[in-house]
Amino acid sequence: MEKKKKNREIGRREFIHVGSMAALSVPFISGFESSGLKNISNEIPQSTTPEWRNKQDGIVYRQLGRTGFMVSEIVYGSEFTTPENIRPVEIAIERGVNYLDTAPQYGRGASETALGKVLSSSSKREKVFLATKISAFPSLRNRLYKEIFDGLSTTKKEALQKKALDMRRERGIEKPGYFLTYWPGHPRQLDGVFLSDAMMAEYGEKVEGSPEFKKLIISTVEESLKRLGTDYLDIVHCPHATNSPHEAKNPFIAETFSELKKQGKVRFHGLSTHSDMAPILNTAIDAKHFDVVMLAYNIVNYGFLDHVIKRAKENNVGIIAMKVAMAVFTPYSPEQVPIPEWRIQKLNQIIPGDMKLPVKAYLWALQNTDLSGVVSGITTEEMLLENLSVVGKKIELQPA
Repeated sequence: MEKKKKNREIGRREFIHVGSMAALSVPFISGFESSGLKNISNEIPQSTTPEWRNKQDGIVYRQLGRTGFMVSEIVYGSEFTTPENIRPVEIAIERGVNYLDTAPQYGRGASETALGKVLSSSSKREKVFLATKISAFPSLRNRLYKEIFDGLSTTKKEALQKKALDMRRERGIEKPGYFLTYWPGHPRQLDGVFLSDAMMAEYGEKVEGSPEFKKLIISTVEESLKRLGTDYLDIVHCPHATNSPHEAKNPFIAETFSELKKQGKVRFHGLSTHSDMAPILNTAIDAKHFDVVMLAYNIVNYGFLDHVIKRAKENNVGIIAMKVAMAVFTPYSPEQVPIPEWRIQKLNQIIPGDMKLPVKAYLWALQNTDLSGVVSGITTEEMLLENLSVVGKKIELQPA
């Protein structure tokens, strides 16, 4: 017991030290550089010492890249967690789950508030790795470009809209097997992204250099800390739901997170993405200051991603898979988010048997040793126990 406590204390001291070093070592992303931003060295700390939390028999743990975090294979996804339904989270921690994923967007802060209720003491907080996100980052970028767009002539607007459409076609972001609709209205989100990208060449200096990005990151982190009832976050994903590599290249991201690390408020930096994941992951790897990437990965799109995920592991970037089950299951109306029957047949062919489809999907993903874990959206104790049943299982996947 004393040894465990000592290890936690050492990890905490190392965090403060590494945070201070990171402030001096996070690379500046090339792009639209303002006079207020400074270049930062390409050298970044590479943690090689595993950090354990809440280790228990029956759960398998994998290292999350350079963070050193030994995280449970099943990550607790709290998108639908509310302050009135925290018992599944408590049971997950009791059983050894040690990575909780949340975001300000989930329930308009309700998820973070719920986790803050669970982690109401320092002893409980130190049992888990806590990750949240900067949810409003992409929408801020799109809004700043849209404000400029609205003031342009009709002819100019039409030219930019055509350019955006051409870019969308050329990028092939919506090619079959690569892009999946995960929630109602998901494809419509791309409209603003491509218009912003199309405007970058002419208006990027005004937008990408806006100090509003830094203000947003800092205020979001402060609000999340308050709702979660903690003084630090293990991982913060920024941007949340990245749709374009250009979003990840915003120059304020690296600078602001280096400051937050120095202050001890954030330990490691990541991003999440549901669309155009391959170039976004490559961008994160090349940037060198993204320690973790959470990306949509499943039996439909894996062929586009496996080689990049392998590259991420080689570069010590931790990978968490999400939307693993949503290729074959949706919590939304089938009319809004249809699930083609061929996907279900494919998964059943790869993993025969009577196991529930989401559980099969998690089992399939965990066969990939280049992943550190998979996010499982959990709302009930039954769902939790079903999903935990696959940890550590090795199976022979059948050809599909």
